Amino acid sequence: MSEATKNIKEPVRKTKVESFDISRSDETLHLATDLAKFIKDNKLSTTVQGKEFVNVEGWQYAGSRLGIVPIVDHVINVSTEQEIKYQAKVTLFDMKSGHTVGAGFAICSNKEQGKKFYQEFAIMSMAQTRAIGKAYRNILAWIIRAAGYEPTPAEEMEYGGNTPVAQPAMVVAPAATPVAVAAEAPAAMKAVPAEAPVVAETPAPAYASAAQKEEIIRLLNHPVITRPEKTKMLLNINRLDEERATQAIAKLKKAIDDRENGQTSAAA
Repeated sequence: MSEATKNIKEPVRKTKVESFDISRSDETLHLATDLAKFIKDNKLSTTVQGKEFVNVEGWQYAGSRLGIVPIVDHVINVSTEQEIKYQAKVTLFDMKSGHTVGAGFAICSNKEQGKKFYQEFAIMSMAQTRAIGKAYRNILAWIIRAAGYEPTPAEEMEYGGNTPVAQPAMVVAPAATPVAVAAEAPAAMKAVPAEAPVVAETPAPAYASAAQKEEIIRLLNHPVITRPEKTKMLLNINRLDEERATQAIAKLKKAIDDRENGQTSAAA
């Protein structure tokens, strides 16, 4: 009798909500409470002029609890001879509906205050990070506000475009400057900052395409893929290059086929 009672009560034990529905206000208010605790416990906010702004990791946590993941559509190099500058676009994919639910654009430049000596990869990475925060801000700002924080991603507060900065001393370009570059530059630009190092331009890595990422997410939604496997892959999806994305898709397809046929194989 007691065994039968246990079997009846077993399904009722799982009362904890693992994810939330953005269309239900009661669930999102619970998410705001959970989010406030998570941000505080993990120190995922930045104080600017006495106000608390949530770091991108906090926005990603809120999105993940709603089943909304970011996909980097593109990162474009819009640099000039005098400036390293990247533009990024991120779209938000709802894993429940299978539709795009938001987007965000952002740029980053080494002309911004505090980024004068940033390497190119760091400028490119920050453009992506800002775009992720911006995309989430466009649809989740009210949840962040309900959690008690400012509805602007902390990374956006790093923009210093309107803040005047001291100009470095100018010196005549050294004789080692390539003739072709010197000939093309206007006369006013033939003087360069003394401390600006001459570095070799390195090609940006070919990251996975949006189509590849959407295919990975589609495969991850298959019922035979476990939650830990899905989480691991989603945490690394924006770091995949084209080759690794192709390998991941092939591995997921094989895992799904094997498991449907009663075999066992790792998906991630």
